[in-house]
Amino acid sequence: MDTPLVGSSPSIQKIREIIRLVSQDTSLNVVITGETGVGKEVVARVLYELSPRRKKEFVKVNCAAIPDTLLESELFGVEQGAYTGANRKRKGKFEIADGGVLFLDEIGDMSFHLQAKLLHVLQSGEYSRLGSETNITSNTWVISATNHDLKQRIEEKKFREDLYYRLNMIQINIPPLRERPEDIPELISHYTRLYQDKYPDRVIAPLNTHTYGRLCSFSWPGNVRQLVSVLQRILLIGCDEETLSEILHEHPAPPDNAPGTTPTTYGSLVEKIRAMAAGTPEAMEAFSLKAIKKTATDIVEKEVISQVLDRTNWNRTHASKILKISYKTLLTKIDRLNISEPN
Repeated sequence: MDTPLVGSSPSIQKIREIIRLVSQDTSLNVVITGETGVGKEVVARVLYELSPRRKKEFVKVNCAAIPDTLLESELFGVEQGAYTGANRKRKGKFEIADGGVLFLDEIGDMSFHLQAKLLHVLQSGEYSRLGSETNITSNTWVISATNHDLKQRIEEKKFREDLYYRLNMIQINIPPLRERPEDIPELISHYTRLYQDKYPDRVIAPLNTHTYGRLCSFSWPGNVRQLVSVLQRILLIGCDEETLSEILHEHPAPPDNAPGTTPTTYGSLVEKIRAMAAGTPEAMEAFSLKAIKKTATDIVEKEVISQVLDRTNWNRTHASKILKISYKTLLTKIDRLNISEPN
């Protein structure tokens, strides 16, 4: 498959099963929901690649990126002379995607006027180019995506309820990456291999343990898209600790109760730094970036290893493979970092 759906979390496995079932019946329109950057287009392309329509076109239209005045002609096409500047006949995306898939991204931002025309196409299976009275038959599988709550948009009178039910025969919701952190190591491995293949002339070294831990423990508000962007930057250009913190838009020691942190863990680091700074001259000698870095690294490693062990039910062999360290190294870190197996 050209577009893999990466991850083994329960939610991703459930999505794979829905895709397997739905892709064989392309009469069912699909709406893919989720936050920006979770991979809605990836799911749409997997649906397409597993369907009988994969030999035809996959056509994407971003409904939020095209002005309303142009989106209608973009979707349905235009006849020569239909309006000033229409100096030639042009096919619309529906016509280009005939027999294939039309992916309507950001469907929640489509205007009410165009929603009515889209509903007519879905109901009748016919449409006409702007400036033409000749009907064209549509044989297009419509897959839509949105980061909006369409039911709320309906209540706000910004989305047609009848169109919602036409589009939403099947709904696939993709949880944000922060709710499926077990997918992060697999995403890192997949895109590392991808960039190694894409840039064969560059020496792309595996991530060091500290950077890997930072990436695995980050909350990723921009979801998979942000992770991929940051990973590409690190692999192709490299970065030090300060730059990595800037890239992730986080401080080396986040404040207590910050989202995605463990208050007592980071709090202890802050208190240690304060104690070192306010201590005796002997204590001040220990106030070095090297000492702080070691403490911060231990905190991050302990958090990441604990999470992976918990999610693998303390299967150390499986955990060591996920963390990409040897079994012996994992046992050493468990002992040194005082990580205890729950009763």
